[in-house]
Amino acid sequence: MNKNDLVQKLAERTGLSKMDAQKAVDGVFEVVTEALKEGDEVRVTGFGVFVVSSRAGGKGRNPQTGEEITIKASKAPRFRPGKPLKDALNG
Repeated sequence: MNKNDLVQKLAERTGLSKMDAQKAVDGVFEVVTEALKEGDEVRVTGFGVFVVSSRAGGKGRNPQTGEEITIKASKAPRFRPGKPLKDALNG
């Protein structure tokens, strides 16, 4: 399912127009992104938790040349599913 499919399903399920559903989906993604950028976590009860995790920098090797490279520290979004979501998937 891609974003357009998500918008279409939301519009069908809620009775919203496709434009309103598009605004709702975009708004949710923007709010989650802003919260993660600020270092907050986003908890959606019954669904899961979006968090930011830090990756340490270090040394690595370029697999093509064997040359040693420096890998910068970075942040990455993570999602931890909640129990109801896990249960729904595992029936």
